[in-house]
Amino acid sequence: DGATRMQNLIEDLLAYARVGRSGLVPVSTDVGTCANAATAQLQESIAESGAKVTVDAHCSVLAVPAQLTQVFQNLIANALKFRGSDAPEVTVDAQREGANWHIRVADNGIGIEPRHWERVFAIFQRLHTRSEYSGTGIGLAICRRIVESFGGSIWVESKPGSGSVFHFILPGSGKAA
Repeated sequence: DGATRMQNLIEDLLAYARVGRSGLVPVSTDVGTCANAATAQLQESIAESGAKVTVDAHCSVLAVPAQLTQVFQNLIANALKFRGSDAPEVTVDAQREGANWHIRVADNGIGIEPRHWERVFAIFQRLHTRSEYSGTGIGLAICRRIVESFGGSIWVESKPGSGSVFHFILPGSGKAA
């Protein structure tokens, strides 16, 4: 068990370190395509949890497609993991804000107390013990690093027991989705 945790930690640290160093330049990227790709990668967990994931994001942003997919994969996986007693419901949507797109990933999970809203994006910050929820405490730090590498920002709003909404702003690509 310890060796597996260490391997996961090393893999997550490498992923964190690689953000912004891939040499890949942000290009026009369809948000809905990336969110759907993340959903497809999580299909087994979605089926096991009885989750419903809805993607309604018809826009293009400047991003590295694989990295934007990773952001969605981390956020949706967290929604599946940190769920309440009801089947998880996750909604991905987007709306234009000037030259940018405001993207939201909303869930009906256990929520996060306001005093932890900033802390959850710091590397190695866990709000729960490993016996309660698995993970390395790096996933949201990776999300922040990716979004910021594209010139965007990310934050969360949440109410304990009522779910969370992860927001991020990314520059629009100027192309229709």
